[in-house]
Amino acid sequence: MILRDLLQLVLFIGLLAALSPLLGRYVHQVFSGRRTFLHPVLGPVERGVYSLSGIHPDENQTWSRYAVSLIGFSLAGFLLTFGVLLFQDKLPLNPQGFPGLSWDLALNTAVSFLTNTNWQSYGGETTMSHFSQMVALTYQNFVSAAVGIAVCAAVVRGIARNESSSIGNFWSDLVRITLYVLLPLSIIGALIMLWQGMVQNFDAGVTATSSSPPGPSLRRLRSSCSGPTAAASST
Repeated sequence: MILRDLLQLVLFIGLLAALSPLLGRYVHQVFSGRRTFLHPVLGPVERGVYSLSGIHPDENQTWSRYAVSLIGFSLAGFLLTFGVLLFQDKLPLNPQGFPGLSWDLALNTAVSFLTNTNWQSYGGETTMSHFSQMVALTYQNFVSAAVGIAVCAAVVRGIARNESSSIGNFWSDLVRITLYVLLPLSIIGALIMLWQGMVQNFDAGVTATSSSPPGPSLRRLRSSCSGPTAAASST
């Protein structure tokens, strides 16, 4: 391990240790249903979701009801993701005209994103349409992470509540962790990417070419990656 890698590791662990108490207290407030600094903005959204979906956030669930809710939600999300990938050629936002995925690749990808492992055996830019990436994969990136965090909260409640069979409400846990934790973090990440110049649109992919010959740094890179043959051809 070189010095740069060691410094990055120390910086990462230091930031994690510094932020853990603050983030831990904030997540505890979220799961407890307490007011946070984001409630003036997201509170009406949360209440609207409860009203439209018929969720009663104060209704506690036993472990069996919590598990049934979790499995039912995950199964519905799997069917959505699998269907979108399988029939993406018949869905909008597919300017590249990509065909639908084979059933085995769609199944593998749906299960992978459902379990938040995100294992990919394909080239995203040459396989997935914009619709598939937004409606199927990005959706699972949010809710699969929220489900995992909700399960952790349920386990903690189960350990802490020795005299009660309730471990919370899966639906309110899912909504709160998505709105108050994952959504703000994604907005911050998106703003950083925009600041760095990342372009996002609904157009098909394009190939950028340059009329100028490669510079010395590119020639050295080609030489180091491909040996003397590539270096000779680049010059």
